Amino acid sequence: MQTTFNLSPLIRITLLSLYTALTLPIPFLADVTNAPVPSTWLWAGFVVGGIFLYGALNEKVLLDDDSIQVTYPQWFRLISRKGWSLKWSDIAQLKMRTTGQGGLVYYFVTPERDRAYLLPMRVAGFAKMVGIVAEKTALDTSDVRPLSQPWMYMILLSVTALLGLVDIWTITTAISL
Repeated sequence: MQTTFNLSPLIRITLLSLYTALTLPIPFLADVTNAPVPSTWLWAGFVVGGIFLYGALNEKVLLDDDSIQVTYPQWFRLISRKGWSLKWSDIAQLKMRTTGQGGLVYYFVTPERDRAYLLPMRVAGFAKMVGIVAEKTALDTSDVRPLSQPWMYMILLSVTALLGLVDIWTITTAISL
């Protein structure tokens, strides 16, 4: 039996919206300010960056009776991230680490201790996924929590919407000049 966990739609929408809100006005402003970089290059950069972000945000976590696998769309694996796969029997422990911002992340550690694999923490159905991990590995996952709570992304999405309104004004002003 295989179970698939996709990246949370709230996280995907928030990050794609934030990327758009932060970068979309740049080519318009380059034209208005006679920037040394042509706006066509900036448009190309915007599209390429969007493609890479979209590919990264299409991460999938696949769990079956034998293993856990993190994978990306085929086209994205050819140009960037390959993903990883780990058999349940190869997992010796789940190690907690703090991030630079003070959050907690968890790594699967193999018996050789030469490799660590980041537990995907931004998937929809995180609690269910952690339950399956606990069942398949017999590791204690009672303290494992998602890296960020949905309310954090709701705040970021709200601020991004406000930034989008400023972008509309900026682009409208730039076009009218």
